[in-house]
Amino acid sequence: MGNSHTGHLQSSRFEEMLHNSIEASLRSNTVVPRPVFSQLYLEAEQRPYSNDGRLDEEDDEEDGSDSNSPPIPYQMKTPPEGSCTTDGFCQAGKDLRLSSMATESLEVPPGFLLVGAKSPSAPDHILVCAVDLRFLPDECGHNALLGFSGNCIGCGEKGFRYFTEFANHINLKLTSQPKKQKHLKYHLLRNAQGLLVKGTAICWKGIESRMRHSVSNIAAGPEEQSGNGPTDLLPNSSHTTLSTINHRDLNTHLHISEGSLPLTNGSHVPGPQQHVLQTGVVANGPGRPAIADSGASGCMSLGSSPPVAPGEHVAVPEHLLQTCGLRPVIFKGHGTLPHLSGNLGDVLVSGLLQKCYRSSQNLPRIYEQYGTAPIQPISTEMQILLTVYYLVQLAPDQAPQMEDLEQIFMRSWRESHLTEIRQYQQTHPQFPPPLPCLAQPLTPSQLPWLAKLATSSCGEGVLVLDKAPSLVEALEDTFHRLMEGRLNRTHYVVIICMNRSQEMESCVVVTGKHQTRALSESLLSRNDCSRKIAHELSSGSVAELAFYFSSLGPDGDVETLLEKASPESSACGIEPSRDSPKPTCPEYCVEWHEIRPIQLAVARKLLSHVCAIADSSTQNLDLGSFDKVEFLICVPPSEVTFHQVVLHLWNSGVLRELGLDQDCLSLKDAEQYVIKLNQSAVGKINSLIQKSKTNPYTLFILVHDHAHSDISSGHCRGGDSSLGLVDSLLNCRQIRDAPNILTLHVTSFPFAFQTQYTRISPYNEIHWPSAFNNDVDLYNEKTKYFGVSELLETTRSGSGLPLLRYDSSFESMAASLEERFPKLQSAVIRTHVLIQHYSLALMATAGGQTLQALQKHISVETLEMVQCLLSTTQRCPSRHGHMLLLRIPSPALAALAHQRLVHVRNRLGLHKQFEIILGDPAAALTVEKHFLDQLRAWLKILDPDWAPRTYLELEALPCILILTGLDPLGESLPRSLKYCDLRVISCWSLQRTALEQELGLAAYLLKPKEEALRGSHMPSDLSESDPEKLSSTDNEEEEVVVDVNNASHGNPSPTASQRPSSDWTSLDPEKQPNQRRQSKSTSSGSSSSWASPLRQCCSWARNLSRPPVVLLPKPVYDLITTVDSGGLPKSTSFLPLSSVEWVSSFRPLLSKMMTCTEQSLYYRQWTVPKPEHMDSSNRAEGRSDNFHPRRLLLSGPPQVGKTGAYLQFLGILSRMLIRLMEVDIYDEEDINCNCKTDLVRCHQPVASWPNTETINRMPFDYIIHDPKYDDISTIYSPDFSPNADDGKSRRQEDVYLRRRTARIKLSKYAAYNTYHHCEQCHQYMGFTPQYQLYESTLHTFTFSHLLLGEEIQLYFIIPKSKEHHFSFSQSGGQLESMRLPLTSDRNPDTIKSPIFTPTTGRHEHGLFNLYHAMEGAAHLHILVIKEYEMAVYKKYWPNHIMLVLPTIFNGAGIGAAHFLIKELSYHNLELERSKRGDHGSRPQDVWPFIILADDSCVMWNSVDVDPKSGTTGAERNVSLKQVLQHMESSPDITQFGLCGMRKWSSCGGEAGHQKEPFSRGHLHDFLLLNVDLTQNVQYNQNRFTCDDVDFNLRAHSAGLLICRFNNFSVMKKQIAIGGYGTFIIKTKMTDVPTTIQPSQYICAPDSKHLFLATPAQLLLEKYLQHTSHRLFPLSARNYSHPVLSVDCYLNLGPEVTVCFVSSRPHSINISTTGLLFSGLLLYFCDSFVTPGFLKKFQFLKGATLCVICPNRSSLRQTVVRLELEDKWRFRLSDEFQTANAKEDQPLFFLTGKHI
Repeated sequence: MGNSHTGHLQSSRFEEMLHNSIEASLRSNTVVPRPVFSQLYLEAEQRPYSNDGRLDEEDDEEDGSDSNSPPIPYQMKTPPEGSCTTDGFCQAGKDLRLSSMATESLEVPPGFLLVGAKSPSAPDHILVCAVDLRFLPDECGHNALLGFSGNCIGCGEKGFRYFTEFANHINLKLTSQPKKQKHLKYHLLRNAQGLLVKGTAICWKGIESRMRHSVSNIAAGPEEQSGNGPTDLLPNSSHTTLSTINHRDLNTHLHISEGSLPLTNGSHVPGPQQHVLQTGVVANGPGRPAIADSGASGCMSLGSSPPVAPGEHVAVPEHLLQTCGLRPVIFKGHGTLPHLSGNLGDVLVSGLLQKCYRSSQNLPRIYEQYGTAPIQPISTEMQILLTVYYLVQLAPDQAPQMEDLEQIFMRSWRESHLTEIRQYQQTHPQFPPPLPCLAQPLTPSQLPWLAKLATSSCGEGVLVLDKAPSLVEALEDTFHRLMEGRLNRTHYVVIICMNRSQEMESCVVVTGKHQTRALSESLLSRNDCSRKIAHELSSGSVAELAFYFSSLGPDGDVETLLEKASPESSACGIEPSRDSPKPTCPEYCVEWHEIRPIQLAVARKLLSHVCAIADSSTQNLDLGSFDKVEFLICVPPSEVTFHQVVLHLWNSGVLRELGLDQDCLSLKDAEQYVIKLNQSAVGKINSLIQKSKTNPYTLFILVHDHAHSDISSGHCRGGDSSLGLVDSLLNCRQIRDAPNILTLHVTSFPFAFQTQYTRISPYNEIHWPSAFNNDVDLYNEKTKYFGVSELLETTRSGSGLPLLRYDSSFESMAASLEERFPKLQSAVIRTHVLIQHYSLALMATAGGQTLQALQKHISVETLEMVQCLLSTTQRCPSRHGHMLLLRIPSPALAALAHQRLVHVRNRLGLHKQFEIILGDPAAALTVEKHFLDQLRAWLKILDPDWAPRTYLELEALPCILILTGLDPLGESLPRSLKYCDLRVISCWSLQRTALEQELGLAAYLLKPKEEALRGSHMPSDLSESDPEKLSSTDNEEEEVVVDVNNASHGNPSPTASQRPSSDWTSLDPEKQPNQRRQSKSTSSGSSSSWASPLRQCCSWARNLSRPPVVLLPKPVYDLITTVDSGGLPKSTSFLPLSSVEWVSSFRPLLSKMMTCTEQSLYYRQWTVPKPEHMDSSNRAEGRSDNFHPRRLLLSGPPQVGKTGAYLQFLGILSRMLIRLMEVDIYDEEDINCNCKTDLVRCHQPVASWPNTETINRMPFDYIIHDPKYDDISTIYSPDFSPNADDGKSRRQEDVYLRRRTARIKLSKYAAYNTYHHCEQCHQYMGFTPQYQLYESTLHTFTFSHLLLGEEIQLYFIIPKSKEHHFSFSQSGGQLESMRLPLTSDRNPDTIKSPIFTPTTGRHEHGLFNLYHAMEGAAHLHILVIKEYEMAVYKKYWPNHIMLVLPTIFNGAGIGAAHFLIKELSYHNLELERSKRGDHGSRPQDVWPFIILADDSCVMWNSVDVDPKSGTTGAERNVSLKQVLQHMESSPDITQFGLCGMRKWSSCGGEAGHQKEPFSRGHLHDFLLLNVDLTQNVQYNQNRFTCDDVDFNLRAHSAGLLICRFNNFSVMKKQIAIGGYGTFIIKTKMTDVPTTIQPSQYICAPDSKHLFLATPAQLLLEKYLQHTSHRLFPLSARNYSHPVLSVDCYLNLGPEVTVCFVSSRPHSINISTTGLLFSGLLLYFCDSFVTPGFLKKFQFLKGATLCVICPNRSSLRQTVVRLELEDKWRFRLSDEFQTANAKEDQPLFFLTGKHI
């Protein structure tokens, strides 16, 4: 251990520790001194090491040589000129680093392997190389050919035949001779996620020499002397670690996940099938049935071992159990356990220890990165020694736990490698790492001596047997010692021996009575334990125990004493209950169904996760396609839980919100939405699946409440038909694949769903939030949650009585009886003790002074609980009381307890004082009539047939509730619960879920105390649960005080030293238990309150602000109150539940500071399901994250309100779906409707199409009626007389806020944005079923235009699926034209007009999905976008054609888009006419129309007209296809220049009126434009606002027919994001928008002014809009004297009226005869405007002139050309420009006054 001499210990440190240990053993008989080897091997601190070449010798593997000669200097070849010399890259410049290539798909030639090379110049990186397998060694370090053959993975260069050449190519930059043995370090493997990771080290020199070298100069053990090869170095020759990988098995390792178990015999069996598990069986001797349990597989058997040679077996002595009073447990250790024969029923064999040994020797890969040499596992000898040390330090009443032993192994291993890990992490490139500081190896000859030395401090508690030649002789010796009674004081026998092959063999025989009982019961599953208990009760095995309890020794027989205490024979007792009505208690109130703010917050959190699923790119949930919500709640098979959820559902209002209340007229009807998960649920689940198929637009929510109660696999159901039912129903393929079924699992213990194979994504977990943060109420809660962590905190606070405690008197009696009756289960014995205590407590309390002597047979805790139960009803006028919960898991024992306690209660005449209720999950509640009448009166229920079905309805009823069932199944308990007696729960169910769900019964919602009650005190500082932390986590720095004592009492309760029970403290805060205690208190409040009728304060109401008191078994109490190194209770480190297992014992502990999310990730990493778990088969297609996309997990503490939260979620989800099916539609009445032309009727009301002659005769309506233009200048018309308030000034933001919208449900013909994902339009949207984007190509289209003065080059992005709409040249595939149909074409499934939609900033919200609006009809839809938005629009709309505007139009307005669309369309029309002419068609036969559509048009409507009366009917939704085909089929449609429709309004489509079906006026938003007739009328490419008004006026003046179809209307959705109406005005100094007044939009030329980074045209338009009432003062609110605007319309604000005239010859203008104008606006005048033209108009004196030109010179030329100075006066100060810099081309304008 200390030097190279094998077997001798000569170090001074060892001698000192040995001396200290022996001295401590001699001096003390009570204190257990620390064993000496723990001081040597388990010290956390590291000893200093000398520099003599032994412990800190440098690892000579770096030089690749066995000699110690200095390295040979080496000069690398100069790299070729221009090549890359960067570390980590090859000379071709390709990255070779593993971190960069981990996700790359690499092509490896056959016969080659990927290996990792290390470079001294890049020590932090591994370089990826491909090397021929023949030149690499096998797993033993042999069979590698000399030489080298490799390829460069980066650049692909192959055929490197010399490693020197290869090293130069990959830039290793070596200073010594390149050797493959030195620089090729690791195999590279693919993990389960497909990532390339570092694998095992390449074994160049063989395992034997490598391991010998790693421990050279430290110790020489038998490993060097055996000569038996590498297997002698391993603890088990049949087990190889990952460091001995065989190259032939590399393909197997490519799919091993990080947490996978290690190889066995060179092969890997993935998943939980790794170990062949033995079925656990417990034989009960002759005549007893054998009990088998799959849950204990691999842990327990009847000595079944692998076959051994004949004669090598051990006979179990007869009558072993009867003689010794125990059933010994044999833990398999190392080697093969001999075959057992004979009396197998009296012995148990477990493989848990052997499994623990093997697990501790399987190093996870994460630790292999710490160093170049393989890190060795703990040796066999060290494992045995650590096991002995662990057994020595166990207390006499403790049983061994494998979790503790695993942690000891892990700590020991980590400490032994701590120096190596740190040194490797801190290695400097210039210095090779020192030799790993491995622990000194423990030899087989040293082990027995050290093991016995360790046991010397515990007396005879642990015995080490090492003299036997084999396990057979050692076990026989152990059985002989047991039969002879020589092991009465020995708890454990550790057997160590060497077999014939010189291999270490061991096992541990447990011989302590307490330990064997604990282990034998822990090895049984709970189902088997329950069956065994039932068998013991039915077979009469408990008769002797019952006889024992029937007598109290000198105090007499129990039945005799019960006869004495009966009311007929005794006048003493409790005051009888009077049947006369009592006054009503004013403090009674029930708040079962109050929705708390935190529940609403969780419901919204659930909703946000559902929306996240819908918004994800996977498109697994299309919320937009659902218009209704239905649900089904699945609960465990418990009658109480079923009715409890139904009651919550009925009172939550959810049925009303979902529209289901009409079908549910009573509580009974609501039961159809809740099912118990038993065989009756199969039909309802199948019905739900069928409904989901027939109702694809209904979203079905499947809620799985208390989800952890059954997680068994459907393939392992066995005889119990209920097990595995959840798996077969909820995990079936129909539910998994249904796109409209969403599954929500709800649980307090989510660990069952947090494994490596889970179906639930960690992103779909919702954790209950913390209601308080630093005592700040985050949700304005009226209650405080008091859970497990708060209960534990009361045991640590040191102030007041702990609410969590154990009964030492009860434990002592149970322990003595367990030794007396070794064949009976502990639960049977403890239940009988409990029954006895409660029976005698009732007798002592009700029997008066005659039975006071019985108190010595009762624990003080039991007596106080019974006294409190009987006394509290006396204080309340309504007889309100408390509930006392007895938790007895076994149904048979619970029935026995109920029968016995009811018998005692009735004999004592207490049948009207309190009720005793048996809470069986399989049966309904039974309450006697007297208490039913009380409950009806308290709850004010008039129904005589009503009976409570839930425990919540037992509020304030004095009762004992005996709750049975293997597990609580989600039953909520009333607030009157005061005591929670868990003394009979299993002490050995060492799973976290099992323990915490029992404690969860005591979880409580505290009501804040509104006023101090007399004689009571409430703590001022209660610790709050923080569910974002672990359920057992508290902040230890906060002072937690839960003092339920009466703080006003003068004297404290008696101390523990004055009581027979040293752990006793008073349970009842309101009183002391008996008269002796009363005499020691000076306060009247401390007297027995049940005997003081003067005190009439309701104890039930006072208890609402106090959590219940919890009594636990002593072993359970010790487990949960012991804190581990992570700061958490020890129980948190247990296996979460029995159906999962740890991936490895080398796992970290849970940390106190972990959040719930971090805890989930911990279990997802470190646990895997067993075969009996329903998730064990969830490994499809080799994926590691096979998550179900529509599955959520809601977790929260017990009793915190999860049911109310998910019920609220159902309600708000329904409201959201309705909201998703609705949109905000602009609903505004037309403005300026008092025009005389409104009364003119020209067409017949039943006319379907407009008549050209009639339209031509109709006057053009110059007035704008669209309400969105409510704030622009009115256009002068002699037929219009404005209202008095029309000229009022309006601010733009006021107009926006004032715009009225209506909530309208989307029809099936609506247009959608990118958030709509239905199966019908997947292909239309450009997604294949595999969600791959469609391919598209970029094409250039060039044409010239005179106005722009240069060629225009546009880009088309055309998907492959849309190329048939275009013509391409046959030679080069160049885009030639867009195909157009003929006017005569008739196709009912095609729209002839191309649809152009200009859009900006609305790539997500623009309504471009016209699939449903077109009813799937073929159409050509083109999105017109700006160049800088091309990529983002292409991402969201991959299957749409994009027309990309030139770069110069990036800052342009809507006018530029309209201009280019129209001119492009006309140019394309000419091209198509030319092509058609070549094929014999006339030019006029080509369809000349296009559609200009706004990106917010969502639905279209039609008004039906009665053909007889001509009156209009109701407005209905129609498809866009129907509207367009109707318009396109109009006779003489080609004679119209522009067609459109009205904007929808709720008042515009009123039925019962005759309306003009067609009109001639302004058109907006949705236009059918004839590009042929409008050839000479262009959109103004400079305009930002009102360009459609300007175009309408100029088109009409050109003599074109404009027709509006009034029977059609378009609905426009309110979209607050993007659009051409969004303008940002900012300065050139900063990009941040600032507030700039409109007056600053212009400035004087050549002045120093703040320039703006905004287009000049926009500044001009905004300036005129806001300041024209000052620019044209005579025009303000003066409709009769408008401003004359020539050839254009500009918005001058709502106070100014504009009269539009055209200067074109033969144009149509209004008559201006006799009209005096208040101003003249000339905007970019062309040659048609002449002085003679202007002289036709008359102006007021002082009228204002405004001339606008693109530059200063043209401004002056215009003034001169038009001879303006003759009639107008100008000043130098009247010249202005827009506030633009010179390079931004400002606009100039000049103002003047009329002379």
